[in-house]
Amino acid sequence: MYAIVDIAGQQFKVEAGSEIFVNRLAARNGEQVEFSKVLLIDNEGAVKVGAPYIEGASVKATVLADDVKADKVLVFKKIRRKGFQKLNGHRQKLTQIRIDTIA
Repeated sequence: MYAIVDIAGQQFKVEAGSEIFVNRLAARNGEQVEFSKVLLIDNEGAVKVGAPYIEGASVKATVLADDVKADKVLVFKKIRRKGFQKLNGHRQKLTQIRIDTIA
């Protein structure tokens, strides 16, 4: 059984027991969170598709880590023959969650 759920503006394919990294949530370590924006549920071939969301469906998850940093992304800019070079780096903050149940 899997579901496609909208979490913090992004869509994720989740299964019970899977661990994923999502954009920063306002929850702390060990807290339970519930996502009600479920777009699709597949239960061994029986597929339910929402328009846009499935009413009454929810995905419950537990926050494992609330302050994880993603890999560094480097942005390098250069204008040739002018001596201009600029290097910027950025690390996005993420939240790690474990999917408990799909209902």
